[in-house]
Amino acid sequence: MSPLQPSLSLRLNPALRDLPVYQPGRPIEEVARELGLEASTIAKLASNENPLGPSPRALEAMRKAVSQVHLYPDGNAFYLKQKLAGQLGIDPGNLILGNGSNEIIEFLGHALVGPGVEVVVSQFCFAIYPIVTLMFGGKPVVVPAKGYGHDLPAMRDAVTPQTRLVFVANPNNPTGTLAPAADVLELVKAVPPEVLLVIDEAYFEYLENPPDLLPLIRSGEHPNLLLMRTFSKIYGLAGLRLGYGIGGRELIAALEKVRQPFNINALAQAAALAALDDTPHLDRSRETNFLGMQFWQDALGHDGIEYVPSAGNFILARVGDGAGVFRKLQERGVIVRPMAGYQLPEWVRISIGTAAENERCLGALREVLAG
Repeated sequence: MSPLQPSLSLRLNPALRDLPVYQPGRPIEEVARELGLEASTIAKLASNENPLGPSPRALEAMRKAVSQVHLYPDGNAFYLKQKLAGQLGIDPGNLILGNGSNEIIEFLGHALVGPGVEVVVSQFCFAIYPIVTLMFGGKPVVVPAKGYGHDLPAMRDAVTPQTRLVFVANPNNPTGTLAPAADVLELVKAVPPEVLLVIDEAYFEYLENPPDLLPLIRSGEHPNLLLMRTFSKIYGLAGLRLGYGIGGRELIAALEKVRQPFNINALAQAAALAALDDTPHLDRSRETNFLGMQFWQDALGHDGIEYVPSAGNFILARVGDGAGVFRKLQERGVIVRPMAGYQLPEWVRISIGTAAENERCLGALREVLAG
């Protein structure tokens, strides 16, 4: 037996004491080790990744860039910002890049959140919003969901003089719900100018007719609006960690002050530049998701399993014992996401996979539920 170690005497930030730890979808390698399975036989449908993988152009760009990884990357990501700005019809000064959108949320914590500050979120919201709020000593104000989605009028009513941030994910993760564009515009107009409204559009590219809020950024009429998007989902670059925020120049300049230098690595910049030009890959990814969503909605409806209609690349299914079903699917080499951490213990979230992965997951799910 090892001798007793002294307890930690450091005076840690008191905000850490009760801070929850984000639990991501389980990696394939970890499940393979734990259950003695071959990694190549496991289907991961847990983290809303693109089942087609990254753009072939992005892979080629990374191969070319890898010989230069002994050099620091461009700390301002000049070429990536230029290309993104050109595609979006905005100025590069309206963009900030993050090591995933999660880092941008952390920038907001540094810039706006502190003890006594309130941050309005929805029930069943993305877990990082309240976690970052608590990390900086703020108070999450959770507004009850409406039909598993955001109740935008109630969120506006929850704003007080202590509110500094309102987070709206549209489509929402983990429920997949989509707020009507007219309601989102109403919220944009209603939020007080001293409160920042953050619209998280991580699944924007999967929408058939996405709400276009970019004119509000271009016009400069709403300097308290920030849009967030990512290369992790439809672009298939989740492993590189790259997200971006779109907002007014003053807000972006303030966030740049808390951004670490070189936060976007060279491979991520090269891959993203190439991926932005690969329209065929985006079209295939969107079509794969559309067909997979139809498959799951038809199958779950046929089996009498309740689900939440989704506008993302995942679907929420009510299976009874979510944690138990998750474990039994894992034993069969299929990884989904249990939802107890989101106050949805009877549900699992299933990412849309390839046709073969969807069929396999459905077969395993039917076997588990029947057993």
